[in-house]
Amino acid sequence: MLTLVVTVVGGPVGAAECPAPAPRPSPDWRDQVVYFVMTDRFDDGNPGNNDQGAGEYRPQDGRFYSGGDFAGLMRRLDYIQGLGATALWITPPVLNQWRDGQGTGYHGYWASHLKEVDPHLGTLNDYRCLAQALHARGMHLIQDVVPNHMGNFFGYAEGAWRRDDPAAGWQPHAGSAPHTRPLQAPFDQNDPRDPIQRAAGVYHWTPAIRNYADLEQELNWQMSGLDDLNTENAVVRRALRDSYGFWLHEVGVDALRVDTAFYMPPTFFEDWLHSSDPQAPGLLRVAQQMGRHDLLVFGEAFGIDKPGETRQMRRIQAYQTPGRMNGMLNFPLYGSLQAVFAQGRAPAELAQRLQAQTVVFGARQHRMPTFLDNHDVDRFLAGGSEEALQQALLALFTLPGIPTVYYGTEQGFTEPRASMFAQGHGSGGRDHFDPQHRLYRLIADLTRLRRDEPALRRGTPQVLRANGAGPGVLAWRTTHGKQSLLVVFNTSDSPQWVDRLRVGPGAMALRPRFALHGQPSALQTDASGQVDVLLPPRSGQVWQLEPSPPSGAPSTPKATMAAPRITADGRLALQGLVPPGHEAELLADGDLAHAMPLKPDARGRWLAHWPTDDWLDPGVRHRLSLRHRASPDAPWVGAAAHEVQVPVRWQPIAELSDPKGDDHGPLGHTTYPTDPSWGASRQMDLLGLRAERTGRALRLTVKLHEITTTWNPANGFDHVAFTLFLELPGQPGGQRTMPLQGAELPDGMVWHRRLRVHGWSNAWFSADGSSAQDEGQPFTPGATVSAHPERRELVITLPAAALPPGASLEGARVYLNTWDWDGGYRELADTAGPHTMGGRRSPADPRWMDAIGPLTLR
Repeated sequence: MLTLVVTVVGGPVGAAECPAPAPRPSPDWRDQVVYFVMTDRFDDGNPGNNDQGAGEYRPQDGRFYSGGDFAGLMRRLDYIQGLGATALWITPPVLNQWRDGQGTGYHGYWASHLKEVDPHLGTLNDYRCLAQALHARGMHLIQDVVPNHMGNFFGYAEGAWRRDDPAAGWQPHAGSAPHTRPLQAPFDQNDPRDPIQRAAGVYHWTPAIRNYADLEQELNWQMSGLDDLNTENAVVRRALRDSYGFWLHEVGVDALRVDTAFYMPPTFFEDWLHSSDPQAPGLLRVAQQMGRHDLLVFGEAFGIDKPGETRQMRRIQAYQTPGRMNGMLNFPLYGSLQAVFAQGRAPAELAQRLQAQTVVFGARQHRMPTFLDNHDVDRFLAGGSEEALQQALLALFTLPGIPTVYYGTEQGFTEPRASMFAQGHGSGGRDHFDPQHRLYRLIADLTRLRRDEPALRRGTPQVLRANGAGPGVLAWRTTHGKQSLLVVFNTSDSPQWVDRLRVGPGAMALRPRFALHGQPSALQTDASGQVDVLLPPRSGQVWQLEPSPPSGAPSTPKATMAAPRITADGRLALQGLVPPGHEAELLADGDLAHAMPLKPDARGRWLAHWPTDDWLDPGVRHRLSLRHRASPDAPWVGAAAHEVQVPVRWQPIAELSDPKGDDHGPLGHTTYPTDPSWGASRQMDLLGLRAERTGRALRLTVKLHEITTTWNPANGFDHVAFTLFLELPGQPGGQRTMPLQGAELPDGMVWHRRLRVHGWSNAWFSADGSSAQDEGQPFTPGATVSAHPERRELVITLPAAALPPGASLEGARVYLNTWDWDGGYRELADTAGPHTMGGRRSPADPRWMDAIGPLTLR
């Protein structure tokens, strides 16, 4: 065997033998920061292993191998550690099925042999050297594992599968390479036409899942068509224990991330981790033999709850109860971080999630890896701004859990699986290992902050204030022992005023600790522990709280505000008193951009009417607050505040119908994917569009042929993405091109704002910087979207703040089309595939299935 000697930073790969690991204790996982890489897309340190001769290496195509390997990881360990990461999580390194006839296993999740290293990555010795190099730095290695399924070696002909006869309709996948079945026993017994293999029952012998909400399908059918293992079978369980125990004692892996945990019963993990079988003991027993008495085993369970719900949280908790895994990826928190920071939803959604996870997860939340994006979802920056990402990163590092950074986030990546190295797919022809990048430096600062502040690693946040009406203030206090920290955000693009924020039971000093921009000012509360805070736009600040006597400043005369009342025209009538001669203003939800100056009479009495036609949710409690000051040079002082709810009055303004069954694309020959979950339901067939308004807020109801939830989507619908274009009269600029869809708007229409939403994302853009290949500038707040399958309707609500200042809906035009989204608009091919649109006649064919509009608003 030819040994390639590569000199790399962090140690040589292939130059010397790295022995099997010695026993090593586990770290306290609450203190770790994880860097997650898709190895094939990170760095290519050994080009000699790229092409294994199966036609699988094609770095210009994102469906094929790009060449990243262990040697690339080794030479970038300084870069990874410089970010502040203490653990490296890699995608599965096991021998894979390289091709299945349609795609490739570059990602590592199509196993062929669970105890061999895939040669695209290197050798077993290379893997040991990587583990030892990490350990020499005081770092840890996390391996991705997949006990649920093997590769994509077989399937069933459409409609031919029979529960009583697994051989009926069974067919091997043509084009599988480099072998036609797994190489490892017993997983090689995958042909039910053979009575011996059928009797062995290694697989569930089922077709692809059609309904992910069906528990029986979720546990026993093929996820994405991958060959589902019968994890109830004792022989399979023994093989899985033996296979993954191998990596613990042969390489020194410190933790395991379990792929597709929801697709196996929770009881599987009791055997997998704790079995006393002397020939293949449970993984926790193997780890203990290696000195690891706290092997972290955390599962992937893609469950995101809607605001106010905890069903998915409780499903996740069922997998990390005693005897099962001791951690889970915190997908519900991921969903709330995305909604609040990337999409501009009300911070109260995140506040509710923080409170709920304390109840549901309890102390477990500190061992749950937290994240902002990964290889299975859109990048944060695909729909959120960099300012929003900075805030989300600060939240990630100041909340309970194990912060996990997906490779490329620190370099501003927008594509889920783009390469960091110049020769790889999506790299733009250059390397992306810049330690001076502002996001890299920010993350390095945040890792230091978290390392230096035990309260961030051990404390539980207590929410102090959270705006429920839209972007604005979010504040929490986290305490550990005698240390308390105050973390405060303004998610709005305008300044916010936080009045009378109670941060302590008595007088407290706020010592500056960290800020996203500059340094926060030192502050002092009053004797009751209350403080007024001015928050710059998109700010994030951290203070250390220390008991301190209140200042001796003279007290300010009190101002008052009576409880508001709702007038017949829907406005709020308010009145009160301010000290004579004082300047005063009224604010709703802390928004300084729309503060209302008051005009008190000579005795300080004032009267005001606050409009409420842009308040869209009758369940939201809006905070009306009064502040005043003695002179323009004096500080503002928060006075009285009231919370109020008001009804919403929507007025119909336009409606348009669309023919049924015209969902064939603009040229009439586009077809749905062939997987049965698509075409028959015709999820992309638009039937109508209705518009309503209240003030400058807009509500659009989309009528559809059918709404499906096959993949259990967070937004309540799947197999379709909606792209909405809004033209605003009198606004400068605008764009005719439909970004990434290969078409232009009809009837001379241009768009100033654009919405792209599918089952797991919701992104709102301005036309600034947009082009055929660029979606434009992400903008918040965006739309609220709710699906109503029983009515076959999707409701899109746009708040007034989603429009440019001064823009009017009068004469505005709306255009809506459908397609689907999978890290980009779903592929259009000459012939439809299971999840690929068909009917392409040329590369320039537009990517939309049905469209409605332009609809002119009155």
